[in-house]
Amino acid sequence: MSVPSHSDQPVQPEKGPQADKHTMRLQIWETPLKRHGSSVLEAFAWEEVMCRRVGAGHLPVAHIWRHPDAFVAGLRDRRLPQAVESMERIRSQGTAVCVRPSGGAAVPLNPGIVNVSLILPNPGHAINIHDDFREMASIIAESLAPWSNQAQTGEVQGAFCPGDYDVSVGGLKFCGIAQRRQAKACIITAFIIVEGQGDQLAADVRKFYQHAAGGASEGYPDVQPGTMASLKELAGVPSAAAYTASLVRTLRDRYPKAETSRVLSVGTEEVRLTAEQMKLRYD
Repeated sequence: MSVPSHSDQPVQPEKGPQADKHTMRLQIWETPLKRHGSSVLEAFAWEEVMCRRVGAGHLPVAHIWRHPDAFVAGLRDRRLPQAVESMERIRSQGTAVCVRPSGGAAVPLNPGIVNVSLILPNPGHAINIHDDFREMASIIAESLAPWSNQAQTGEVQGAFCPGDYDVSVGGLKFCGIAQRRQAKACIITAFIIVEGQGDQLAADVRKFYQHAAGGASEGYPDVQPGTMASLKELAGVPSAAAYTASLVRTLRDRYPKAETSRVLSVGTEEVRLTAEQMKLRYD
């Protein structure tokens, strides 16, 4: 789904229709760092299951998670001529690989990259993509406030997983946002590069596309050096843990009734079955 560009706009606190959501209760769920070799698709399966629960009346959820070593391709990436071979090459190196059901393009994951998803009810089947993306961009930027107030939103040309609501500092992207909609709920999800070197991550994604394209000259993002950076590089954020702590504070401020939950009623068997179904459908 395409949306108009909002390039180089400072991220502002969200106002308007989305503000009504701030009166609702929100459960904040932090998944412990996955172990090496673990499936990355299970995180997306967990969110898929929870989205169905939220659509059926469960409390809205903010899900925060990280993976030690994974490569997540987008649905359009999967259609490239040599995508399967390229993903298998990455998998053979010990990296977990999957195709996610949400929008967006390829993204590498490591312990320095924080993933956050808002799983919200949508009983009226409204398509508020601008409101949802601005809300997430605003949360990301506010969480950066202890270190920098220079976050802007707008597509960064040449960055991986490009979108109109990229979040950047000084023209370098550190965050991408995508969404996934079900009948009565939706997932707005973001990756946030906190630690590491943005140029190295961009080089890894560029290498994937060079293999996956199989000689095709178009149909995939043209990832360029000098477009991505981590928050440690951009603003001196010390660690993924420090940014996550700020993110949780922001969610608590934004949603005053938010609570940190240690037990959410999602069975591991349901997640496993959903992951298998997603693999068959998307991989």
